[in-house]
Amino acid sequence: MGELIVIRHGQTEWSLSGRHAGRTDVPLTAVGEASARALAPRLAARRLVAVVSSPLSRAVRTAELAGLTGVVLDPDLLEWDYGGYEGLTADQIERTRPGWDLWRDGVVPGDAAYPGERLQQVADRTDAALDRIRPLLAEGDVAVVAHGHLARILTVRWLGLDPSAAGLLGHPAPGTLAVLAVEHGRPVLSAWNVP
Repeated sequence: MGELIVIRHGQTEWSLSGRHAGRTDVPLTAVGEASARALAPRLAARRLVAVVSSPLSRAVRTAELAGLTGVVLDPDLLEWDYGGYEGLTADQIERTRPGWDLWRDGVVPGDAAYPGERLQQVADRTDAALDRIRPLLAEGDVAVVAHGHLARILTVRWLGLDPSAAGLLGHPAPGTLAVLAVEHGRPVLSAWNVP
């Protein structure tokens, strides 16, 4: 059975400043482009049978710069819709909501463009994506190019954990990858936050 390679897109101005970039299509910085290119040798060593990406340009561009081809866009891999918190930093949110924790408290509704999602809704999307990806792993490795919070949720769902367990994983740095595998018939996290 192949392994699932989960790639977080490269750095953007918003990831650099800590702003929540859910559905806002923010481009990669020069550093983000460089980190995406740096993933190419590691990914070239893999026998990838499929590449699936969030449709946002920061993920698609990361895949391209990392040398991935045949990319299939999957809207279930979009980042969490942060609703009224879109574009805000955690510090800004905590000023109006002291003690706020994304994994416990979620987001507030926004406008029509950013209505917001509950954690379970994001988990349902990652579950649907994993249902489509798992059969492909019988043929070899699959790469997924997505976003920070989405990658954490996808990982804990791979492990069969409650989506709130994603808060126990460190936030993956932009332009890094994780490896999800199966050992002795059980899903495992083999690597996390690898540049």
